[in-house]
Amino acid sequence: MAAIAVGSICFLDTAAAQLPFGRSHKGGPSPAATEKGKKGGNLSAKDKSFMMNAAKGGMMEVEWGKLAAEKGQNAEVKKFGNRMVTDHSKANNELMALAHEEGVKLPSEKAGGKWKSDKDYMDMMVKDHQADLAEFQKEAQSGTDPDLKAFAAKGAKMVSAHLKLAQETQGKLK
Repeated sequence: MAAIAVGSICFLDTAAAQLPFGRSHKGGPSPAATEKGKKGGNLSAKDKSFMMNAAKGGMMEVEWGKLAAEKGQNAEVKKFGNRMVTDHSKANNELMALAHEEGVKLPSEKAGGKWKSDKDYMDMMVKDHQADLAEFQKEAQSGTDPDLKAFAAKGAKMVSAHLKLAQETQGKLK
């Protein structure tokens, strides 16, 4: 399965105190968490799988974005890499907050990679973002948790914008 783009993984106290999409609360579970009696076990297996895949894919996006920014030859590739780091780190923090609220432990290891070329990186980004867009759209449509569905819908918009940018950047390399 292709990696799902979301951001690097690290537990941050500030991330745990925020709800996704810029909504924050001061301590304790959110009203939605209280209503549904969350904190472990209420997510479907498919929702949990989406969260895990999104976390793993997000780590990959951030790590590869850092490599692109550092080792890329083309200025547009470097710019794209920096955008991946910024956007996916932010999305990751949102996912971490949601996972914390849901009582889900996400992976914390970082995905590594070896830089080959600007073209290989952009080819990978186009393919990954195509697959990721389908996964995020599927979760937004058929997920069972309203907060996770909202996260996936917002993420699908971000991934769609990244796909368009990746395709444009890829086209400039040919």
